[in-house]
Amino acid sequence: MISRSEIKAFTQKTPSFDDTFLGLKAISRQPSGMSKETRKVIALARKFNAEVVRPLALSLDITMQKDPTHIPMDFVNKANEWGFYTLWIPKLFGGQGYNLPSISFFLEEIGSECLAMANLIGVHYLGFAVAVSSWSTGLINRLCQDTINGEKTGKPCLMSLALTEPGAGTDVEETDLMDKGSVACHAKKVEGGYVVNGTKVFISNGHLSHWHMLIAFEDLKKPSASTVMLAVETGMKGFSFGRMEKKMGQKGCPASELMFDNCFIPDANVLFNSDQGKHFKRSLTRTNMQIIDFYFAASRAAVGAFGIGAARGAYNLARDYVSKTEMNGSLLINQEWVQSMLAEMYKNVLLGRLAYNEANYATSMHGMYKLIQQKQLYYITKYTPRIIFEKLIQPVLGNSLVLWLVRKFNFDMQTDEEIELTSGLASLAKFAGTDAGIKNCHMALELMGQAGLRHDMRAEKCLRDAKLLQIYEGTNQLNRLNLFKCLIAKDFTQATVFEEN
Repeated sequence: MISRSEIKAFTQKTPSFDDTFLGLKAISRQPSGMSKETRKVIALARKFNAEVVRPLALSLDITMQKDPTHIPMDFVNKANEWGFYTLWIPKLFGGQGYNLPSISFFLEEIGSECLAMANLIGVHYLGFAVAVSSWSTGLINRLCQDTINGEKTGKPCLMSLALTEPGAGTDVEETDLMDKGSVACHAKKVEGGYVVNGTKVFISNGHLSHWHMLIAFEDLKKPSASTVMLAVETGMKGFSFGRMEKKMGQKGCPASELMFDNCFIPDANVLFNSDQGKHFKRSLTRTNMQIIDFYFAASRAAVGAFGIGAARGAYNLARDYVSKTEMNGSLLINQEWVQSMLAEMYKNVLLGRLAYNEANYATSMHGMYKLIQQKQLYYITKYTPRIIFEKLIQPVLGNSLVLWLVRKFNFDMQTDEEIELTSGLASLAKFAGTDAGIKNCHMALELMGQAGLRHDMRAEKCLRDAKLLQIYEGTNQLNRLNLFKCLIAKDFTQATVFEEN
């Protein structure tokens, strides 16, 4: 028998022990009320699919094909009416406060019918996640209040992330690459704020959003240590929209060009800058990477769920087709080779879902969700009347002491091992889920033959929509390298890795 001391010794020597038992740990640590909430979220998504998404998916795709500048406000208004833009905003900030991991299940459901419409909802929470990753509590509350008011008034107030640049796509997602890339969006510090010049491209929901979480740089020669996070409001002087991209897939979700020409952004809209970053235990470069990992650990799991939505949608289309189509007098589904292909597609769905679940477990226990998903705080926020938050909590969120405490907890108390685990598993979920989506789409077209190429059969749209998933939120190549960096490289000495390369 192995002794307790030996168990401790061997688990400490095993770098992968935490990711091996992550799900088991999460079962006891996560609030049990999350399960009921998640079931409700899935049911809500399926009802929305039946009433809104499926009837509209093909017509929106055709509309955008004819007019790539079309703004799908009808759908956004409908999503706003259903409360989807506040559903996952914590009650602390006035939202409905559903558990944050449940958004992945929601996005899988919507994505199984139309990835563009899933993105029209999901990208808003990417913008929200970026704001939260700054832990600037007062400004986060202000942004959330605008979204809540937009729901009440029927005028949707969405958020976006303005990150990608014409000469720097993947480069701006890793501090190791920033200083090597052609980063050009400059934020010059002036009295009372910043003056920004530059361009952002491929910004999902750009033309639809009221708030844009802008990532700019004070020193273009050393962007990794001079990142500035700013909340830019549509209509600010010097900020304008450029073209909308003509896309192959996910046509219904605009990809916009954002242009900044001597755009002044006041200090009140600064989420994070170098001066604030100097107060934490890590270097500015490592703190900036920690911020990136905060929001990408959450969003890459969600993109993995998008991919599984595509995989499930393709599986459903193929299954329905072979169950109704005959070959040589027998239904295709009676052929063993067809059954094997369907089994393979089903496997891809289940394994991909497990991957994004594990990533969300990691983020809940060690990342961005850690504070709000703690059992005690979860139940306190769940059952505390909203008026208490409005009258007692929200007024102090801008207090400097509150800001310091929240940032101290999230920045300095997160260990390097926790950062690596959340970031690595999120990258795994992202490339595993999106590759599974592409694989199932190809298999659906193989099973459906020429019929799958017809627009009204939906399979070819499913493939077009899924391809983009392998590109945004970091290309799948980048995410594989990030997985290696976070969860594999530590098994070797640096010298060994370099020697083998």
